[in-house]
Amino acid sequence: MDLQNENQSYKNKKFSKKIFRYKREKNNNREQNKTQQMNSADNRKIVSNNQIISIVIPLYNEEQSLMELSLSLKKVFDILRCNYEVIFIDDGSTDKSFEVIEEIHRRNSRYHCIKLRRNYGKSAALSAGFKATKGDIIITMDADLQDDPNEIPELIKTLNSGYDLVSGWKKVRYDPFIKKHTSKIFNYFTSKVAGVKLHDFNCGLKAYKKDVIDSIKVYGEMHRYIPALAYMSGFKVTEKVVKHHPRKFGTTKFGANRFLNGFFDLLTVAFTTKFMKKPLHLFGFLGIISFFAGFLITLYLSILKIFYDASISNRPLFLAGILFMIVGFQSFSLGLIGEMITKSSSHDEDVFIEKTF
Repeated sequence: MDLQNENQSYKNKKFSKKIFRYKREKNNNREQNKTQQMNSADNRKIVSNNQIISIVIPLYNEEQSLMELSLSLKKVFDILRCNYEVIFIDDGSTDKSFEVIEEIHRRNSRYHCIKLRRNYGKSAALSAGFKATKGDIIITMDADLQDDPNEIPELIKTLNSGYDLVSGWKKVRYDPFIKKHTSKIFNYFTSKVAGVKLHDFNCGLKAYKKDVIDSIKVYGEMHRYIPALAYMSGFKVTEKVVKHHPRKFGTTKFGANRFLNGFFDLLTVAFTTKFMKKPLHLFGFLGIISFFAGFLITLYLSILKIFYDASISNRPLFLAGILFMIVGFQSFSLGLIGEMITKSSSHDEDVFIEKTF
């Protein structure tokens, strides 16, 4: 009899634990649903009723990731409940990327594609996508699933808080060792040249207001410097930490030639933004330094010749001094010629107006 009572008591305790566990899980699920509903409501407030969001995605041979990316984007915009469009730019892919995008378009007409005849590069692809956008806010991202679509609401929120461009910062990144550490050097020098401190200029995930892409010309490989160009043009630029995922499909398009190309492009940015309208400020400064160095060298040698009767015609330093003076004079002359060309072909300077009334 005691044994039966003990068994019954054990069963009752076990049943009570199940009931308790069930109620706890039910409460947890209710709290999670409530939190998700609150988050959804908050996300719906991020985009105002009249704003259109354009997503621009350049790609090259990414057929395996496109369908998953399109579904992830749809989930985000189902929560935001706003007017949007997604523009894929097929930059001369040799796989079935275009066919996959066609299937995506058949399922959802908000997804579009611009197919380029050959591989022109990311800057050309972005430029083509920018020209086709209809949105008030433009968001760029890569197609390899390393950029997280769930970051879009926060990018829009930051942009609408008073900025013109929000650049993603892959604080924790899953890239090859060389790419990861050379990017730090690239970002450091770009920050110094541009005057705006960003940790990740080349992050594919960025948000722009329409005025920015209408004002910035993207060519060559200038896509890396869009935040720098925007800042130098007077737009408000900031950055936000974003998630970065390991590559799931395909291989990286990273190549060693980007180091040299990046260096030349940085020089282009520095010259075109700071000295395009005033070339004498650059060439004249270099010319004066070179001429002054050559003058000091020849003056020193002249003193040796006059007061110490030293032979200077056979000394390499004498030739170097003359060379510095000639180069300095030529550089200064080049700056003057540049100024004359600028003045003779001058037109109204590009002035970006923020507001008018």
